[in-house]
Amino acid sequence: MSTIFFKQVILVRTDIKMSVGKLAAQVAHAAVGSAFACQRKNKIWLDEWLRQGQKKVVLKVSSLDEMLKIWNAVKSSSLPCELIRDAGHTELPPGTITTLGIGPAPEYMIDKFTRQLPLL
Repeated sequence: MSTIFFKQVILVRTDIKMSVGKLAAQVAHAAVGSAFACQRKNKIWLDEWLRQGQKKVVLKVSSLDEMLKIWNAVKSSSLPCELIRDAGHTELPPGTITTLGIGPAPEYMIDKFTRQLPLL
């Protein structure tokens, strides 16, 4: 029997300007939000991901349209995910979509939606 490996993927928009600190905070929001989504949808996946060391991969998308297309596909597959909208307190207008967290989930399931994207 082969082992199923779990990971979490965070997508970051590269078409908007964010400082390094802002980008790090948005990635963190996506990671936490998506982990909570997984806790609600499939706690067994969350537990296994935690046991395996919490693998995370940060990828980039070039536009809002690209991110929303992936988000809609992931949502319809019922994978846990969280779309992050900035509160607008610092660098970005309120409601700006910045990141998307996917998983934790089996790698092969996430890869169907993200394997073509480059690393950030």
